[in-house]
Amino acid sequence: MNNSFLILKNILTTIALGCGVIGIGSLTLLLLGAEKYLSDLLILSSAFTVIIITCIVVFIKGLSKNPQKGFWYTLVSIGAKLLLEMTLVIFWFVIAKKNNIEVVLIFFILYLPFTLFLVLTILKTLKKKLL
Repeated sequence: MNNSFLILKNILTTIALGCGVIGIGSLTLLLLGAEKYLSDLLILSSAFTVIIITCIVVFIKGLSKNPQKGFWYTLVSIGAKLLLEMTLVIFWFVIAKKNNIEVVLIFFILYLPFTLFLVLTILKTLKKKLL
């Protein structure tokens, strides 16, 4: 499979995940009467989407350069995700002072599906590349 096609497919899937999370989260917030957190949901979902796209591009580009060092590119991708998300945490909770319980819950609820998506994407890609 062509690497540029693989990157494009994963980027579009990540964008679809981000849109789905925004849609479901918006409906949930509207049903719960927490409309004031819609902007936080949109900003955090967009930030997580950009972080995951960056990590997927780093992973696939690195894997295409040297398939024997796929393990190291996997670690670099996950390490970049960790650093980017720690930067987001510092910006969001310390600088922007968004530290009430509702926003913290939104943050960690959004963190879980995007992290699972990245891990499953990496595992699926490694499984196809190594076989």
